[in-house]
Amino acid sequence: MTEVAVAGREQDDRFLLMQATGIDLALAFDRGSALDLGPARLDGVDLAPGLAIPSDGDPRIDHALQGLLFTCGPDHIRHPEPVEGRSAGDSGARYPLHGSLSATPVTAPQRTQAADGTLHLSGMAEIALADGGLARLHRRWQLAPDGTLSLSDSLENAGFAGFAPMMMYHINLGARLFGPQTRVAGAMLEEGGLGWHFGAGESSHVCLPAASGAQDGWASVRLGPLPGAGGASLRLDFALEGLPFLQMWRRQSGVANVFALEPASHRIARRPVLREAGELVDLAPGDRRNFALRLAVLRA
Repeated sequence: MTEVAVAGREQDDRFLLMQATGIDLALAFDRGSALDLGPARLDGVDLAPGLAIPSDGDPRIDHALQGLLFTCGPDHIRHPEPVEGRSAGDSGARYPLHGSLSATPVTAPQRTQAADGTLHLSGMAEIALADGGLARLHRRWQLAPDGTLSLSDSLENAGFAGFAPMMMYHINLGARLFGPQTRVAGAMLEEGGLGWHFGAGESSHVCLPAASGAQDGWASVRLGPLPGAGGASLRLDFALEGLPFLQMWRRQSGVANVFALEPASHRIARRPVLREAGELVDLAPGDRRNFALRLAVLRA
């Protein structure tokens, strides 16, 4: 197994460190939060936003948002809402910000290396859901020698009643690395792309169906070039079966200077609206639902 000693936040014992075997890419996986990604250094440059983030007052999310990828779900995404069927005065009657997964540790993570140099990291997180249920996230990462990072998640309902899974993967970039030429390109976007500083004001977001131009059930979007990272670009691919939407978000205010690509299971709407439209589909006890994505570095 190839590991690397790097400076900064990833020196914390909660991170598992791995180095791609064919490219100068060092990744830190957070064993204290479902093996989400912390710092990610390409040629020594951290792609993640670090402390250049806004705060909503939830320490779980303040920690997670500093890294390159954190997972929103599995029982809720986006901002807090009431748990269905409970009064506002009930204890624990709200789904927390970005769901219940963040800050859930993994048990017995396993690391292996294949003969071709591909690194494998897997683990399981047992998640106490806001409605009293229980879920297990079976997570598997693969880091290829060329730096292509693949994630396969299998979400299991380990409780005694159904719940409706919601998932969103926040790929967070430090916008300090961007320049006026940095763009997002993808077939699902109007005219095939847009500048990273889209919208007006200090913050902007958009969420749209991602199926247009998909190949073999996968959508693809490209972000770059990144002048602060040697002109490299990033390509994000995600499986539409579980993640049919692409959300994008940016924030430039105060210390915050962050941009995110966010494949998502659901459009932006409150839970009662989604439920009424038949878009919150329960997962029965013992059943699983799968989610997958890939993130690749494209050199200039």
